[in-house]
Amino acid sequence: MIEKLKLDDEKALFDFETSNRYFFETLVPTRGDEFYIPPYFNLRLHALLDEQEKGLSYFFLIKNSEHEIVGRVNLVDINEHGTGQIGYRVGEEYIGKGIAYQAVQQLLKEISQYKKVKVIEGKTTANNIASQKVLEKNGFVYCGESNEGVDHFLHYKYEINEGLEEC
Repeated sequence: MIEKLKLDDEKALFDFETSNRYFFETLVPTRGDEFYIPPYFNLRLHALLDEQEKGLSYFFLIKNSEHEIVGRVNLVDINEHGTGQIGYRVGEEYIGKGIAYQAVQQLLKEISQYKKVKVIEGKTTANNIASQKVLEKNGFVYCGESNEGVDHFLHYKYEINEGLEEC
């Protein structure tokens, strides 16, 4: 169900992101207009693949049985202490089917093989109840809240090998 991002995915990923842009922007802060311009998208994709090659981030596509992209799940900004940030999104026509839950579950299994990663942090907007449930069902612990600009976030944490870490 999840596959590591590769350059060959560019067109399908661009189509997925552009067709779901307005839906995603109701749930998470916008990526800005520039993200949806093909040459910039290409540069951004190359930068992501470079981060992945260096082990700084891992990017996965969620695909259905027809190999169509239905979502994304990522672990980014992995620091020297082994802490990374999880992010995920599922296309509008695929929500409510347990896809994000399964993708996060698969990511946790995949990442557990990478010795560098020890803790995964997640945050959701306060109004994104479905995303909060995905984290909680996958064993993330609620850690608190913050305001960033006009957005209100809930923070979560998951420890890879030792069970749950206190916040």
